[in-house]
Amino acid sequence: MLRILIADDHEVIRNSLRGLLSRREGWQICGEAVHGREAVEMAKRLRPDIVVLDVSMPLLNGIEVTFQIRKALPRTEILIITMHETKELVEQVMSAGARGYLLKSDATAHIEAAVETLAKHNSYFSPSIANIMLDAITTTVESQRGPIVGPGPLTVREREVMQLLAEGKTNKQIATLLGLTVATAQTHRATIMRKLHLSSVAELVRYAVRNKIIEP
Repeated sequence: MLRILIADDHEVIRNSLRGLLSRREGWQICGEAVHGREAVEMAKRLRPDIVVLDVSMPLLNGIEVTFQIRKALPRTEILIITMHETKELVEQVMSAGARGYLLKSDATAHIEAAVETLAKHNSYFSPSIANIMLDAITTTVESQRGPIVGPGPLTVREREVMQLLAEGKTNKQIATLLGLTVATAQTHRATIMRKLHLSSVAELVRYAVRNKIIEP
């Protein structure tokens, strides 16, 4: 039985993906997550074979979700589903450990083939993505063969705090969500601003939008 976890904050998309994937004999939708933190928690608990993941997720973006799931569950494959096809975003999700990248416009026609391919621990990409670029990225990722490292200069916790700040959460709300003291949340905030050379939350929001951590 191939176990699949769907993670997307839009109910219509989740319903569509469930309909497409549950019709295959031997495939089971073991869970559905509505935000990034839930996706990580459910993956660790349910240990799916495949996570079908939207890259633009609230509370924890798809890049960070990919990194955390792949670090905790190296045999779980990640299929990114997104509207975006920029070279930078492809590089980021591949570096985080995703092996599949599918445009939402291609999902109906290609998602079964994508999941089938990832189940064999092979890579699958939307046909409209430039093959040469993706081949180069895949070669780079596969040649590293070392432990997956997090993107950018921030720690895992700092990246979590950064997204929550960019989404407008207060220090108190962040502390509650992450199980921290308010003072610790404030310390993380100060460290993030220093490391990224930012002087205001507005600058942090622009940084998050520019790097596809949140959507504008």
